[in-house]
Amino acid sequence: MDALAPDSIHALSAAERAAIYRCIFTRRDVRSQFRPDPIPDAVLARILQAAHHAPSVGFMQPWDFILVRDPQVKQRLHAAFQAANAEAAEMFEGERQSAYRALKLQGILEAPLGLCITCDRSRAGATVLGRTHQPEMDIYSTVCAVQNLWLAARAEGIGVGWVSILRYQDLRAALGIPEEILPIAFLCLGYVSEFLPAPELESAGWRKRLPLGDLVAFDRWQGSGPEDGLLSLLRDGGVCSLK
Repeated sequence: MDALAPDSIHALSAAERAAIYRCIFTRRDVRSQFRPDPIPDAVLARILQAAHHAPSVGFMQPWDFILVRDPQVKQRLHAAFQAANAEAAEMFEGERQSAYRALKLQGILEAPLGLCITCDRSRAGATVLGRTHQPEMDIYSTVCAVQNLWLAARAEGIGVGWVSILRYQDLRAALGIPEEILPIAFLCLGYVSEFLPAPELESAGWRKRLPLGDLVAFDRWQGSGPEDGLLSLLRDGGVCSLK
């Protein structure tokens, strides 16, 4: 990792920074590596606390957390996934459909814990600081809570899988979520047999990671600039040795 910038008195130590970047680069969307071991309460409390410390616009903290351990509830969610997944498969054609059907896209029954993170869009009242002109910021804030939880879980050796092939109404029905509350993420959590060296979809040939250097512009949409040094670093994979 590169040396600290001159004005970096508030930076974390090199070891701490390396640990954070390692969490980011080795985080995976886990589907099939879950072990049955339960997550200890102390560990679960830490990762929920990390989620609760996510940034939120207007400090509205719109999230709630529904822990799912009941096998019958998991079965209902799994049935809802299977129905939605069958519909999703029909949206692809030819070889792409065959590749889709071969993918393992959830671990609802295998993971010891399910977790639904929701967004209460009325929590801070009708007018929320910072949300006056971008009303969807409460949703984005809740997604920040998902990411905080995901990275904290990775630090604890816990895998997380986001199951998005679910209809909102099925999630509401299975978990008793009121209509005015928006489900944001249903996650599968558990200790894993391994964290794969690369994302499963990348390894399966579904998509490759885009080159970061092609996604950076200057001063306007797709604007070019004189930042040759920065672009060279980005195209070479940046300054971190972790992949």
